Order: sequence, then structure tokens, then C-alpha cells
Amino acid sequence: MGYSQAGFDVLGVDKDPQPLYPFWFHQGDVLDVLDRLWAGLGVEFVHPDGRRRMLFAEQIAVRHASPPCQALSTITPDKSEHVNLIPDVRERLQRSPRPYVIENVEGARSELVAPVRLCGSSFGLAVRRHRLFESSVPLAALPCDHAAQGTPVGVYGALRSRHWARPGGSSRGRKATSLEEAREAMGMPWASWHGCTQAIPPAMTEFIGRQLTKDVRA
Repeated sequence: MGYSQAGFDVLGVDKDPQPLYPFWFHQGDVLDVLDRLWAGLGVEFVHPDGRRRMLFAEQIAVRHASPPCQALSTITPDKSEHVNLIPDVRERLQRSPRPYVIENVEGARSELVAPVRLCGSSFGLAVRRHRLFESSVPLAALPCDHAAQGTPVGVYGALRSRHWARPGGSSRGRKATSLEEAREAMGMPWASWHGCTQAIPPAMTEFIGRQLTKDVRA
């Protein structure tokens, strides 16, 4: 949603169905999709209203990837059960000279190249959800504003669970106790609980997207 608010025509790819996704969508493996695009082949996307369109590599102005974070997240109990896809994603994104962004959690810092960090508190949100953004073009960051934010609201785990702790037993802030509170904390009034737990706050990608428009227009 954030990139749309920044003025981009958004097309999304995910291996799982996304029935609430409001933009053009292709269900599939993103690595396979990128391989197909770089081979000069088209990929079909479907709009929520049922329209279909083919996408080709030369039509893409900016690429954004959010590889699964479980292999690098500090809240994953057993990281060995997950695969770090950042190197494979980056290799494919770098096949094109056009700008790209790779987003991931703070635990991925060593895997990312000169990332900038964004925090929900910088946008007046109740969540912190620190996220790192690597890009092929320079990006500005914003300082956290934890003092003004106060006690952060966490949006994690199952909605019915009122307790949330990291694998080591530590916790911070408090957990959202309703879908409405989670939506407000994330700035995502349309989202499901699961969507809120998995997403980047749209304010972050809008901030990134507005910077990228300068490179696209240059």
C-alpha cells in the first residue's frame, strides 16, 4: 500500500494466495518469476476485479523484495529450520540496472549491504517494528522517536494469545488485544490480524517509495 501511496503501480508476488491483496497479483515463487522475467518471458498478473495482464522486465521501474525473515529473526526459536534467501534474491535483482530495495528484520543486518533502518515511532505509529532496507540507490533514514511514542504496541503471534515473549523469555511493550488495535498500531485499517503480524507498516514503504520516485524520473 505504501508504494501505491507514493505513486507507483504496484504488482505483487507471493507463493501463497493473498485474497485481501488490493493490487495486481501473481501467485508463485519470486525467484522463478525473476528468472522468467530476465529470460525475456512474460508473467501473468491478476487484479482483484478479475482483469489479467502480462508483465515484462522492461516495464518494471523499481523492484522491492521482502525475503522470509525467519532464518534471521531474533524471535525464531530454531533458525536452522529456515533458509536465508537474501543472497539469491539480491543476485537476481542485480541483473537489472534499475533500482531495487531489499527489506528485512534487524537480525539480517550482516546479510544486507549498507541498509538504513526505519521505525514505526518515526511515523507516529504505536508499533516500532524496526526494519532494515538495502537499496541500489542512496536512501535517507529517519531517527526513532521512542520517547514520544511511549510504550510500544506489539502485533505478533495469535490474536487470542495475550502473552508474547521472545525465545529467551524477554518481552517489551505490550501486545495488541484486538484486530482494531492492531490495525491502528500498524496504520493498516483494511488488514487481517495475520496481515498485520507479517507486514511492513505502509508508512515505511511510502517513505522509501517517495525517495525512489526521484531516481525513476531522473
